Amino acid sequence: MSGKPHVEDRIAEFFKQEKYRSLIARSAAQRLSSIPLDFNDLIVFDEELSHLLVDEPLKYFPLLEKAAWEQLRIEDPAYAAETKEFKVRIYNLPEIKLIREIRASHLKKLIAVDGLIVRASAVKPIIKTAVFRCRSCGSEQTIPQDGQRLVLPESCISIKCRGRRQKFDLVEEKSEYYDYQIIGVQEKPEDLPPGQLPRSIDIGLRGDLVDRARPGDRVIVTGILYAVQEKTGEAPLKTSKLYLEAVSIETASKEPEALQITLEEEKMFREMASSPDIYQKLIDSIAPSIHGLEHIKKAIMLLLLGGRTKQFPDGVKVRGDIHVLLVGDPGTGKSQLLRYAAQIAPRGIYTSGRGSTAAGLTAAVVRDKGGNMILEAGALVLADMGLCSIDEIDKMRPEDRVAIHEAMAQQTVSIAKGGIVATLNARTSILAAANPELGRYNPYESFTVNVNLPITILSRFDLIFVLRDEPVPEQDQKIASHILSLQSRAVPPAEPPLKPEILRKYISYAKRIQPELTARAAKLIENFYLQMRSLYQQTSTITITARQLESLIRLAEARARAALREYVTEEDVLDVIELMKRSLSEVGIDIETGKLDIDVILTGKPKSIRDKFAMVLKIISEIQEKKGYVEDAELREALREQGIDDQEIKMLLNRLLSDGKLYTPKPGVYRLV
Repeated sequence: MSGKPHVEDRIAEFFKQEKYRSLIARSAAQRLSSIPLDFNDLIVFDEELSHLLVDEPLKYFPLLEKAAWEQLRIEDPAYAAETKEFKVRIYNLPEIKLIREIRASHLKKLIAVDGLIVRASAVKPIIKTAVFRCRSCGSEQTIPQDGQRLVLPESCISIKCRGRRQKFDLVEEKSEYYDYQIIGVQEKPEDLPPGQLPRSIDIGLRGDLVDRARPGDRVIVTGILYAVQEKTGEAPLKTSKLYLEAVSIETASKEPEALQITLEEEKMFREMASSPDIYQKLIDSIAPSIHGLEHIKKAIMLLLLGGRTKQFPDGVKVRGDIHVLLVGDPGTGKSQLLRYAAQIAPRGIYTSGRGSTAAGLTAAVVRDKGGNMILEAGALVLADMGLCSIDEIDKMRPEDRVAIHEAMAQQTVSIAKGGIVATLNARTSILAAANPELGRYNPYESFTVNVNLPITILSRFDLIFVLRDEPVPEQDQKIASHILSLQSRAVPPAEPPLKPEILRKYISYAKRIQPELTARAAKLIENFYLQMRSLYQQTSTITITARQLESLIRLAEARARAALREYVTEEDVLDVIELMKRSLSEVGIDIETGKLDIDVILTGKPKSIRDKFAMVLKIISEIQEKKGYVEDAELREALREQGIDDQEIKMLLNRLLSDGKLYTPKPGVYRLV
């Protein structure tokens, strides 16, 4: 016992420091029931005391909170009398444990873990001190509660009952309660060893800690580790489950901008941005192991930086996130680019189409142990304020792929199942990759024939690029040399201009900047848009729509961010126009006429084909008016006169039948629906 007064005195002395006196005074002024305590301050003040607190928190924590309350009584006696207890929220423990490293040796110790919140229960009141009334004499007694079951009085304390065992009623209005919530924290994707399932731990939050964080947040939780008996069918099994009672919870950077950037780094970034070759440096630092593909690396750089999210006075939001789709032959490096982008993004999630379901991408409704329905966040919600790479998006089942539509346009995920109706944030950029339907991209067919993706999803991508694997001797020589130099020890691999950790911090820093469109830059975008639209008069094909106009603004803002500029210049606009032209020329082109036609993506049919469909329907309509039906031979003859060959006639008729525009009452006869 001799050491105890010494410890109590040291703790009391700790709270008499200027910093903690002002913290306690501020908490009292704001009517808060706790104060934060930086563990580093405790180490500096008394290292021995800090060790005692970590090793025996159940013994020393009550002393710490009692000393804090005593100090509160000095700072604000009125508030101290009002509040019976004053909590101390310890944070900043020197060592943060991985969830999979927690062992039995950590039981009853103070530890810190970090991870992603994947579920959160409802907040429930739990009884703290129960007041019981004797049924026989009506006398009341108070019993503190601390455990799973309600502790009843053993006997009545009044003289009337003389200590006999009586029956008692709980007086709810006089009993004290506190708020309680259980959250599930799972390992972060980047901490996961290959081939392992992510592990999670249940964490109990009490009092003012409830609802501090929500699913999708990355958190650091400091708490005391307990073992709870598991309810299993077989009684002899004495298995326990680990459970953490939280002392403090910090959201560790919900936004990528919250990454800690020092003044020296800020100065270094500003110097980097002032050099004229900053764009080239950034592009060369993205997936340096992949040779070439400069325009795609530029698109990924812009996607990582993103544009400015705008909210108009009427509440309408315009997304700033950029979506890019890569379609290409096997072996062109699509998956490598996707994985690299997910690693470099301040918050990146990588997933593959075949292994993803709608619930896995958005949110799943699961039943917790109490029988309540709770939400578990999926990939798009976990990638909020970051990037989600979806590989092989064409291999997803159509009913699962529909889940992405809302996240791409509205940046939210809406759930209505199991009695839960909720809207979650999914402010994420999507970088997707798809393979051509027949294995290789056929340049003689339109883009929508090559790619098995619905128009609704294609039209939401800002940029779409086609990666073709064509034998070009000079290019093949460069790729072969590049791969061999990477894999042979004779030639040291070239270092990227910016190391991945610097690139990640640079992107985080650049995302803080909100660039504005200058009048001259806006005029350039307007001129390009109007010039492309005016082609309609000459070619009757729609070359660009308002969606591409918004994309251009986003891309120009992202390029301005790359150089840490507060405004968008004409150079930014001209550069992204070139990128947009390249995307349009690869995708939005009518193969038959060779003219740009954005309707290839927006409607799935280029204008030349749509014109032919209109012609077929017109001829059928004319013949049907005279005879009431159209014979196959007669229709084919009429179409041949219009210069359409037999192969195309077959394709047009099959398409009209499958689209439900025509039907055949009997073989060889057509009628309009």
